[in-house]
Amino acid sequence: MSKFKGLGVALVTPFSENGNIDYAGLQRLIELQLNGGTDYLVVHGTTGESVTLSADEKKASLEFIQEINNGKLPVVIGIGGNNTREVCAQLEAANLSNVDGVLSVSPAYNKPTQNGIYAHFHAVANATDKDIILYNVPGRTGSNVTAETTVRCAEDFANIVAVKEASGNLEQTMQIIKNRPEGFSVLSGDDALALPVIASGGDGLISVIGNAFPGIYAEMIHAAIEGRLADARIHHYQVFDLIHWLFADGNPGGIKEVLKYMNVCHNHVRLPLVPVGKSVSDKLYALLAESELVMT
Repeated sequence: MSKFKGLGVALVTPFSENGNIDYAGLQRLIELQLNGGTDYLVVHGTTGESVTLSADEKKASLEFIQEINNGKLPVVIGIGGNNTREVCAQLEAANLSNVDGVLSVSPAYNKPTQNGIYAHFHAVANATDKDIILYNVPGRTGSNVTAETTVRCAEDFANIVAVKEASGNLEQTMQIIKNRPEGFSVLSGDDALALPVIASGGDGLISVIGNAFPGIYAEMIHAAIEGRLADARIHHYQVFDLIHWLFADGNPGGIKEVLKYMNVCHNHVRLPLVPVGKSVSDKLYALLAESELVMT
């Protein structure tokens, strides 16, 4: 049975003005999660700008997060890429003794066939005994992992225990839910689609907006899982407009702008990303002020 259900938060990596990791901001972010109802932490994912972190930075930030977390929440680490041999080498070399699972994205740029994607995850599953969350995000990778391929991986590899499905395709997501083996979790990779995914039988969300509002989103996710859809809808629409603007100038620029407004961390990102533009920033601040979300 997969342990990855409910609200997982894909943590941002706070940076200082000089471009180094802002550990004080990272501590505030982790404490916000610990006090807000988050079910597990996802480290070094897309939202964490993992592709711009060095190996030393990844090691140091993971150790820091584990120190602050102190075993309170499960920790998932992102390890993926488009070089299957290198991904497997990272998995074999990494000290994963204190993590609970691995989020592994489908290969980007190469655009493999479905058989190639299956073979990639076969190799990844053999490289570690840790539980693996398969991550499908065709908007970033350039290729979709079909429902059939996801179910095939779930059936054939015992340690592939969940999928973060960020295709934005509800029909595809429902095909996975309908045909998955028992115990395999289907997690929305899109904040705005979490409610319909769970209402269709999904198991939770790996969230961006949860960085800022873990309490609201944990309540929404848990209510949806428990079948209290009327309660879940209240929180869903409470942040629905904000979610759109979070991604208007790219992720994680939007959520970092909100976290800056909340005095959690700065809005600095690493090139080639840049902070959100003034029009998006103004809209985010206006939505926060109108909704009084920061006061919630």
